[in-house]
Amino acid sequence: MIIIPRFNAVLDACVLYPAPIRDILLNLAEQDLFSPKWSETIQEEWLRNLILNRPDLTRKKLERTVKAMNGAFPKAMVKSFNSLISSLELPDPDDRHVLAAAIKSEANLIITFNLKDFPQKKN
Repeated sequence: MIIIPRFNAVLDACVLYPAPIRDILLNLAEQDLFSPKWSETIQEEWLRNLILNRPDLTRKKLERTVKAMNGAFPKAMVKSFNSLISSLELPDPDDRHVLAAAIKSEANLIITFNLKDFPQKKN
């Protein structure tokens, strides 16, 4: 038997926003390829932006999606990370909550399209 260690990955709002990407990532997580992590702040961010850009979608409908995600992955929600935010530095200070959630959940990576906002560690 081959044992593949699961890793934790914080899903940034920008990868949860598009339904096809969200579905692919959650399907991979459902196949036990990784453990998804997110926070209420991340969930609210993709909801808010999707509602702004897609007036045909309602908050109520999207909140059902969030509820289904949280139900399918009950260990995904990261909490109690706000105290870390002020000590973090990123090019976009508004993304510090994502990094804080990653630190709190001991994530191995952050899945995002915003690579410029999450520079690699300098040696």
